[in-house]
Amino acid sequence: MELTTTGNIKIVTVKESKINSVDFDHLTFGNIFTDHMLVCDYNDGVWEQPEIKPYEPFTMDPSSRVFHYGQAIFEGMKAYKDANDDVWLFRPDQNFDRFNKSAVRLAMPEVPEEVFLGGLHKLLEIEKDWVKKGKGNTLYIRPFMIATGHGVIASPSNQYRFCVILSPAKAYYSGEVRVVIADHYSRAANGGIGAAKAAGNYSAQFYPTKLANEKGFQQIIWTDDATHAKLEEAGTMNVFFRINDTLYTAPTSERILDGVTRKSIVELAPSIGINVEVRPVLVSEIVEAAKNGTLKEIFGAGTAAVVNPIAGFSYQDNYYELPILENTFAANIKEKLTNIQYKLTDDTFGWTVKV
Repeated sequence: MELTTTGNIKIVTVKESKINSVDFDHLTFGNIFTDHMLVCDYNDGVWEQPEIKPYEPFTMDPSSRVFHYGQAIFEGMKAYKDANDDVWLFRPDQNFDRFNKSAVRLAMPEVPEEVFLGGLHKLLEIEKDWVKKGKGNTLYIRPFMIATGHGVIASPSNQYRFCVILSPAKAYYSGEVRVVIADHYSRAANGGIGAAKAAGNYSAQFYPTKLANEKGFQQIIWTDDATHAKLEEAGTMNVFFRINDTLYTAPTSERILDGVTRKSIVELAPSIGINVEVRPVLVSEIVEAAKNGTLKEIFGAGTAAVVNPIAGFSYQDNYYELPILENTFAANIKEKLTNIQYKLTDDTFGWTVKV
């Protein structure tokens, strides 16, 4: 290993990279990780010196608060390499801001910009060879923070660990997706932590999703907790509905995550002639639109898949298949958005940031 210090970041590098042992043509999403990770600990009100070190397990006390009270948050981001071998991030300021909003909601310390963004840039400089050229190739970025303070008293921790790990990824494709519209289980409730990217939000989805899987569906479109009349998110993604030639998506709230891909689509779509309305979307109107033929598309939007079309949905044991279209809004939006991310077209929105 080689030890150096750059700015305020301690850097310990591996003697030999494992990159040559990785089959980049056959990657399982989120399963292979790069040589290094960024780690920064918080103790008694102070962030310590961040460190880039070899990717490795770390030891934790069995009474660490994350295990008992669930203080854990994360983000999902990607790095892209253009034809000139330059590495780019897509709207990293949005992930940084949302990460700290999640931290505040879970009574965790906010991570300084120089640690989150500065540390990430340095980590990507070191791991730039793991970002492969070609549309569909990305380096998935997972910043996260957990409570590491020990003791089982039910109160916020006084110790935390912020970490960034990197995973090379191919284009994400989950095949045809059919969903169930929830009429009992809820993803989140008013006053809760639905708008935070908290680990517990995802574990709470696993059981209802398992029930949907057993019936032959891949995901759930979540509805509001009070009435189950308003459509909110699709699985772990924001969701859009196309009725005739207008896209509809729910406004963000205490229950709905403020997705970076979602807000990018809301801004991008009008620039390519697609009308978007952000307003509450009712289950009843989507069912009626499916019945009368005006419901043309449903798709999820998120970092991993960017845009994921939905082939059909079930509601209260009635199934509705969506029409097969040649030129879809989903495909058009995904093409335009990924062209910006890979620097294949001009970024007129100022979303991309060079590493």
